[in-house]
Amino acid sequence: MSNDEPFEHETELDLDIDETAEQIESKEVQDLKEELNSVIKSMEAPPMFPPHPVKCLNPQDYPESYNSNSKKEELILEYVENFKTQFQYIYPDRKTLFMAPYNECGIEKFVCTTIRPTVLKFSKLYDWKECAQFVSEYLQFKPLKEPTELPQILYSPTHTLKIQEGNCFDYSILLTSLLIGAGYDAYIVSGYATREVCNMDQSRVICPLLIKSQEKKAETKKKEIGKYTVKPPKDMNSKYEISQDLKAKKKLEEEALKRKLEHERYLAELERPTADPLYGLRVHAWVMVLSGKREVAETFFIETLTGNAVSTKDDEYLGIESVWNHKNYWVNMQSCIDGTAGLVFDLGDSSKWEYMLPSNDKPILLVPATEGIEEEEESKDVERHLDLPPSWVNQIKITHKDFERRCPEGKKVLFYKKCKVEKYAPYLLKDNMILKITEYLDSEMKDLKQVIEEFMHRADKIKKRVINFQTGWVVETFERGRSKFLKEHRYQQSKTGPENERIMYFYHDARVDGLKCREETPTEMCEHFENRPDFLYYRKIIFDKRQKKFGPQDGDNYRPILKIIERYHRNHEKKANDDIHELIYNIEAEKFQITYHRESTKIAPSTREFNKPQNWNDKSTTWNWSVDLHQTYQASNDYKQKKNVELYQFLSWLINEEETVKNIIRKSEEEVKSILNDRTHEETVTEKTVSIYDTDRNEKARQYKVDIEKKIAEEKLRKQTHEVDYLAPFLAEKGLSDKQPISASAAADLKERCLSDLKQRLIDKANLIQKRYESESNEMQKKQQWYQANQINMSREDEQEYLEYCSDALFRIHILELRLNRHKEKAPIKYQEMEQRLRADPRLSQLK
Repeated sequence: MSNDEPFEHETELDLDIDETAEQIESKEVQDLKEELNSVIKSMEAPPMFPPHPVKCLNPQDYPESYNSNSKKEELILEYVENFKTQFQYIYPDRKTLFMAPYNECGIEKFVCTTIRPTVLKFSKLYDWKECAQFVSEYLQFKPLKEPTELPQILYSPTHTLKIQEGNCFDYSILLTSLLIGAGYDAYIVSGYATREVCNMDQSRVICPLLIKSQEKKAETKKKEIGKYTVKPPKDMNSKYEISQDLKAKKKLEEEALKRKLEHERYLAELERPTADPLYGLRVHAWVMVLSGKREVAETFFIETLTGNAVSTKDDEYLGIESVWNHKNYWVNMQSCIDGTAGLVFDLGDSSKWEYMLPSNDKPILLVPATEGIEEEEESKDVERHLDLPPSWVNQIKITHKDFERRCPEGKKVLFYKKCKVEKYAPYLLKDNMILKITEYLDSEMKDLKQVIEEFMHRADKIKKRVINFQTGWVVETFERGRSKFLKEHRYQQSKTGPENERIMYFYHDARVDGLKCREETPTEMCEHFENRPDFLYYRKIIFDKRQKKFGPQDGDNYRPILKIIERYHRNHEKKANDDIHELIYNIEAEKFQITYHRESTKIAPSTREFNKPQNWNDKSTTWNWSVDLHQTYQASNDYKQKKNVELYQFLSWLINEEETVKNIIRKSEEEVKSILNDRTHEETVTEKTVSIYDTDRNEKARQYKVDIEKKIAEEKLRKQTHEVDYLAPFLAEKGLSDKQPISASAAADLKERCLSDLKQRLIDKANLIQKRYESESNEMQKKQQWYQANQINMSREDEQEYLEYCSDALFRIHILELRLNRHKEKAPIKYQEMEQRLRADPRLSQLK
């Protein structure tokens, strides 16, 4: 036993050690498993078939053509698949053609049938510029999910209009549908473009609204020198010096141009975008308009995202895979190493453009095939089977409200190079602003340069406002229709009150005084006129500083006038020495300075100067003429000097005219103040105008429409209530109703009584008309007898009264005669119609 005990003890010890080891091992394994679980995530095996890219939640809301394909469409899709397979086999390095994507209901549709040519009711959309601008503004841009892959879904134009967003393919489908409907030869282009074009990045593009159209310089035609014309005097200037000055000037211009180009190149280098790793691989779609239709002289592209026209040689477009319209599909077979610059857009050339459908409307440049019966039959079969089905898209419709709003939610913001453009729908903002262009001096858009605002439907007729933050000037432009006929107002933003720097332009043809422009400073005012009967075209007023007065002001505190200068056009009905060119009212010096028009044969004009007499402003006394009051210079010796009486009268006229001109100037100052007060009130309380044809916003027009509809409904109800049952009174006499059956005898009695009652009413009406006719005729005979008896003693007034009575009586007799004849014709017809009604009446069915 003693020998066995140690052995047993050792055995138990070994078992404890093994159990402890197993516990330790299990903990380590658990920790390892936890670490592995944290690192290795559970993976699901990919499905055998990828999920459908389109999930249509409400297919019942779409027409049948959206949810299914016709037999013709299925046949076309088979040919499309065959065409794609052959193309991929022959050109394995090229991208798969974009031919049959899914629509919004998850149904494959041929891209040519997705186009729906439509002519809308808006005349503006008949032009490609307005049409492209509308599409770019109406939709919100949504980039492609994969920039290098073609989209799997191509929405219909109607769906795109409904959701008001889409990618470049959706933009192109909608624009092409509208352009083809307007008569343009438009196509959708599937190709490649730069990163900036694909992402609609215009941060390096100058805003097209700021680019001013270059005015064409009018070519000055040289006057032909006639045989008997006087030769011009010789030019005594040195030709050598002139040539040297021109060379120096040309050299300076070339140096300035060189510096300008270097600066532009330096700026372009700074603004150059970073290298694009996907250059040449980014998929893009745009619209191509071929020449020929709608007087399009040259083929061009339309960038649908911006609505701008682009040249076919633009380096922003890197290649073309295919183009299509609502008739056919063409694949580009030309090299795009140089982008689109070297491509030929003759779709009839099958060596450059491979078409899918044989029904190609373009002239095909192919060698004519050998004639044969089998080939002709085969071509006929092919054309019959490959006829393109009609578009599966519903007609495109745009309401007037949507066309007016344009932008999604009525607002759209675009960013250009150092510029921000905000577009708003009419009546969206309180001040009815529709466009705001903000220019900046830096690319970060922090330092303001100027702000351009455009308005519409304003009661104050303001059309445009330009605020220049560099110069501090504000320019406001107005439409016709204001009370003071203001056309344009320029003023300093910091000095908006009167008697400051400002320029006002007016519609001079609408004003009585013909005022065209008024320029004002704190010390001067200049007015320009046109087409005045007194030939005045210029007036300048020089003011003195206003004197400071303590205490209450007496009357209007106007600025003192120092001098008034007026200039006149030539009046050819007067002699040049009597026709005033410039008249100066020197109020400070109490003088009148007159300069006459110069004669064509003289080198200097005649002048005249008057001094005011001492007591000129004393109305209680008369002033006397003196030689010291007048000085003159006459350019012609043949001029007959004026008498003192004439000079006295002329000076008196000048004194009175000075007061008249002063009053006109004070009225001008008051007009300026009135315009400024009106502008302050108009900007504080903005009033909008609504057209009478806009029934949605015009309360009066809408109420008028409601009243008319109400009257029509009341008239309809009145007609319905007046259509009384012709059997109702006879049924009531017999105690019968419509619901209970009527016996044959009762039905016959009802019929007889109804017809006899109608017959009696017709006879009574005829007797009544006949009675009135006889009464008028008898009255007319009596009047005629009275006239014959008293004709000799009648006055002219009585005779005129008799003639008027005869005229009225004859008219009444004629009308009664017509009514009687008409009643005789219509009475039998009415009787027959009543008889037919009674026969057809189901309540009298027992008579049958």
